[in-house]
Amino acid sequence: MKALVFAAGLGERMRPLTEHTPKPLLRAGGKPLIAWHLERLAAAGVRDVVVNTSWLAPQFPATLGDGSRWNLRLHYAYEGPTPLETGGGMLNALPLLGEAPFLVVNGDIWTDFDFASLPREPQGEAHLVLVDNPPQHPQGDYRLDAHGRLHHDRHGPCLTYAGIGIYRPSLLAAWREVIGEPPRGDHDRPRFSVVPLQKHHMAQGRISGQHYRGHWTDVGTPQRLQALETTLRDRL
Repeated sequence: MKALVFAAGLGERMRPLTEHTPKPLLRAGGKPLIAWHLERLAAAGVRDVVVNTSWLAPQFPATLGDGSRWNLRLHYAYEGPTPLETGGGMLNALPLLGEAPFLVVNGDIWTDFDFASLPREPQGEAHLVLVDNPPQHPQGDYRLDAHGRLHHDRHGPCLTYAGIGIYRPSLLAAWREVIGEPPRGDHDRPRFSVVPLQKHHMAQGRISGQHYRGHWTDVGTPQRLQALETTLRDRL
């Protein structure tokens, strides 16, 4: 299985820390945030990882190299100065990801989730990991039913999408139908979020999920990065 790590964000909420360092390369527990993912992906048997980049893109290969130190092969998908968002980023990376289901993880989260616990293939178009709602996102995103299916109708308590999932490339096949004509990034590449596609396939019962109750944090502000640093210092 291959994996895609989203690392192309501008890191605006993390300024001034991200003025000279991309958010996934900020350090916590003695290593870049993205390095925690690479270690866990390698431990789960992943060998090829695509890292999408935009802001300060040259720092990624300069810091991470070719991935051999983790027994990985790293591939960099540069999106240009304007990030293509999650859906456009997936679409742009598909030539490197191939035709089999692939693992996706946001580069600006920290978690002790075991990637090996994910199914190798989703039953439908995707299988997403959800977590308890953090203070900054109390309303959550999706409802997980007793059969493991996800819904966006909010007819009950919702959980927060963790930024981790297994996706089939076919999830993106309907992007023009669902998204319409999105804004364009560099080289006329479409720029759009994957969320409308998630909801489109949820409505057809084609997205499953699981609730992870372990440690997870969205490192979205300097304060949360400092809190994570404190937590990891206590654990290590």
